[in-house]
Amino acid sequence: MSESKDMRYGEAAARLEEILKKIEEGEVDIDELSGLVREAAGLVHLCRDKIRSAELQVKTITEQLEREEIDGEGSPSA
Repeated sequence: MSESKDMRYGEAAARLEEILKKIEEGEVDIDELSGLVREAAGLVHLCRDKIRSAELQVKTITEQLEREEIDGEGSPSA
């Protein structure tokens, strides 16, 4: 689904919840089931990618802050 690539994490998670609820409550007929499972798999992949990206960004930022702190310790205070 091309539109899901632009979806925010919260939207994807909410849609996953909707799909799960429909399946658990038996609201899905067999003809619709495979499409929903395919959509859910795509949403899970999207969420994982967004989590990995956020983790990388946080790691990069914290490493940068740690380097700045180490570099700042060697300089005289103003």
